[in-house]
Amino acid sequence: MLNIGGLNQGIVIDHIEAGGAMKIYSYLNLEKLDCSVAIIKNAKSNKMGKKDIIKIEGSLEINLDILGVLDRNITINIIENGTIQEKRNLSLPEKVTNIIKCKNPRCITSIERELPHSYLPFYLLLRSNLCYS
Repeated sequence: MLNIGGLNQGIVIDHIEAGGAMKIYSYLNLEKLDCSVAIIKNAKSNKMGKKDIIKIEGSLEINLDILGVLDRNITINIIENGTIQEKRNLSLPEKVTNIIKCKNPRCITSIERELPHSYLPFYLLLRSNLCYS
């Protein structure tokens, strides 16, 4: 059995869809942080069958709100002194800016690189559905 030690202080990103941990690692730019990061892929889960988990050690200043765009089922556990101090369930944000880059080579943001990648009109109509207009 695999054993990853507990955190004294840090963040646990849990309930990531199986296979999605590396995408989240990339979007959060965790490779640039000078701290320990553990990625657990395909962990057994009673609720999901399989899931991924990311454990980040230390105090961090990262924007966790963007994770709601990538996977709204993710939960964030804030760990202090070896115990969970806060548990957050994410939701879809109403506005998305500079999170996902447009892959269309003709897009204005591909040519004008200083322009923000803002997906508007992008409206959150229902928490379960997205609507593009």
